[in-house]
Amino acid sequence: MTWQSEMDELRRRESLAEELGGPERVKRQHAGGRMTIRERIAKLVDAGTFHEVGKIAGKATYDAANDLETFTPSNFVFGRAKVDGRPVVVGGDDFTVRGGSADATIKEKHLQCETMAHELRLPLIRLVEGSGGGGSVKTIETTGRANVPGVSGWEWVVANIGTVPRVALGLGSVAGLGAAHLAAAHYSVMIKDLSALFVAGPPVVERLGQKLTKNELGGWEIQLKAGAVDDAVDTEEEAFARVRGFLSYLPSSIDEVAPRGPRDDDPARRVDWLMDAIPRDIRKPYKMRPIVEAVVDAGSFFEIAPLYGRSVITGLARLDGWPVAVMASDPFFYGGAWAADTCQKVERFVDTAQTFHLPVFYLVDCPGFLIGLDAERTGTIKQGVRAMSAIWQTTIPWCSVIVRNCFGVAGAAHRNGGRYCTRYAWPSGRWGSLPLEGGIEAAYRAEIDAAPDPRVKMAEIEERLTKLRSPFRSAETFWIEEIVDPRDTRRLLCEWAELAAPRRRPGPSEHRMRP
Repeated sequence: MTWQSEMDELRRRESLAEELGGPERVKRQHAGGRMTIRERIAKLVDAGTFHEVGKIAGKATYDAANDLETFTPSNFVFGRAKVDGRPVVVGGDDFTVRGGSADATIKEKHLQCETMAHELRLPLIRLVEGSGGGGSVKTIETTGRANVPGVSGWEWVVANIGTVPRVALGLGSVAGLGAAHLAAAHYSVMIKDLSALFVAGPPVVERLGQKLTKNELGGWEIQLKAGAVDDAVDTEEEAFARVRGFLSYLPSSIDEVAPRGPRDDDPARRVDWLMDAIPRDIRKPYKMRPIVEAVVDAGSFFEIAPLYGRSVITGLARLDGWPVAVMASDPFFYGGAWAADTCQKVERFVDTAQTFHLPVFYLVDCPGFLIGLDAERTGTIKQGVRAMSAIWQTTIPWCSVIVRNCFGVAGAAHRNGGRYCTRYAWPSGRWGSLPLEGGIEAAYRAEIDAAPDPRVKMAEIEERLTKLRSPFRSAETFWIEEIVDPRDTRRLLCEWAELAAPRRRPGPSEHRMRP
């Protein structure tokens, strides 16, 4: 007597699970230019490493003899795998089975996916399509009742965002709970022209009198500019590559620190053109991204949220192999001034760096908070206070390089002012309570109005104050610690990264990150 009959039944059910929603629905998925969930997992993880959990969970019917008659697998597939040799947890929606909605969901699978990542301290990758196991109006009919809204297991999502790297990919139309899962990630990606994200889709929104296509309502350009999603690429394969790239900079959890990466770029490499990178004309912008790429390890800059809060560039990089978080002002947007969305971007980015013990370096060119009616309407100062507080709550190593402007309250947020920060300034650095431009007329109004030629008097005052504002005058009184040759910036940053590495402390942060 053997157990072969039970093994045959197991293999039969596994085969049924692998059929997903059936040939016609799989064909429809492919016709829409999208992979199935099993194809996606196979492309994302290292070959042969996916170990599925709960494969034969689903909804079954039985005949009079109590033998299996029909079987519909759960529309969520998850398990453990390896990505670039490191263990991860990966889970994704099967859109071929009821569009990923609640009607075909085994909620316990979603819950165990989150708890597995949390308890094993493994990065979690969520592949989202449809409602992510959320509701459907058909649920009322299938269950015979209406449910009071509740999200089973959301406490684990909140716990994971402060514990393990959580990455989410929007791989089709994503709404409701699926949209929440996509937004609740340290890094999120959409597929251009194939993905859309919304709280509710076009048919529901049309009831408000807004007739919109999926892309018009929640396409990648909408969501990247809104900050709901970080990145968008052309294909699913590119999205998987971006996930692998992002995870390469992070530890598996807060209980570790990110390991040192390749050391194939000379830390003493001198970048001669940096000497002329900042124009003498203070009204003239310049391109900051080439400066970032020049000082970090070649090819290592991984930008995050490029279309959101655009006066600050954020991303990950390496300095002589050490993973670091990068902030850099972009004078092409508001001259580098912090708008409300910039402040929100900075807060979230700094919280991520703090959570995973990544040292931060910041290339500063900030004339202050954005001013004007729009800035007041969007509550810039309130969002600015939150960003400043996030910076002041950091315990990670921090290095600031003032390349041009550093003014006002937002300028003060170039470091945690309550603890030590390595700080350098280029000779092009300018700082103060506020820029001279626009402030002279207010401060010297009486003197200018009384002068025979107000324009001459204005120029005279400006020249006098400009000389007093020289960075060398600040260095005399130690208001700035070091003025450096811009060409030496890479060497100095690599030295800082080497010194910072032992100061990274694994474990939870006092200030817990939220989704």
